[in-house]
Amino acid sequence: MSIACLCTPSPAQTGRPITDVLANSTQAIVVTTANWSAVQGRLQQYERADTRSMWHPVGLPLEIVVGTNGLGWGIGIVPTDGAEVRAAHDPVKEEGDGKSPAGVFTLGTAFGYAAQSLPGLKLPYLTLTPSVECVDDPRSKNYNRIVDRNTVTPDWTSSEHMRAAGESYVWGAVINHNGTVPERNDAPVPRGGSCVFLHIWHSHDQGTAGCTAMPQTDLEKLLAWIDPARKPLLVQLPEPTLRRLADRWKLTEFVSNPR
Repeated sequence: MSIACLCTPSPAQTGRPITDVLANSTQAIVVTTANWSAVQGRLQQYERADTRSMWHPVGLPLEIVVGTNGLGWGIGIVPTDGAEVRAAHDPVKEEGDGKSPAGVFTLGTAFGYAAQSLPGLKLPYLTLTPSVECVDDPRSKNYNRIVDRNTVTPDWTSSEHMRAAGESYVWGAVINHNGTVPERNDAPVPRGGSCVFLHIWHSHDQGTAGCTAMPQTDLEKLLAWIDPARKPLLVQLPEPTLRRLADRWKLTEFVSNPR
């Protein structure tokens, strides 16, 4: 078992230059925090009628939390290691650092405890059984993969038993960070960070291990809104960095629109 791919080849791997990171999308999820170390932030949904139309916000901003140690540059669909993007003092996400990844990401499989998916869900759905684990051991060939222990030969010493996560994973979805999807043939960078999800928070001021979390009701509505046919992307950045990169990545509408 492996998680499904909802994306096209990554420019980060193919080396294609990026200007308009959302050129092919008509849904966007924009997560911002006050700075790199902030735990609390906001999530705003956007949509447009077609790829030539203007973006407009959907609903009001949602309260979210990110990692207990804030954000750090992650590995998504846009190369972020160049000096024109990453400032010298910017943090970079690593395994176990308590940071959520910053950058631009596709979304993968939704998951939950229920045998049936959330009503209205358009994402593929994975029921979390007791044998489903997300491997966070960088030495494993299954690093940063969601696998069923009963269908593979375990070669890891560390993993997240997803069914044991309490209320956090009643519902959730994979953020495709660091070579999440085997079908993409993008091997995860060892210690680049693993098991990054959208999921339910514990509280408004308690950070995560590296995910983006929110109240259950808000997450349910967000997951039902996401439509893979519209090529949704998650843009997750500190607000000052979003402003700095807005022109380069053509994200100015997300800065100027009220959020």
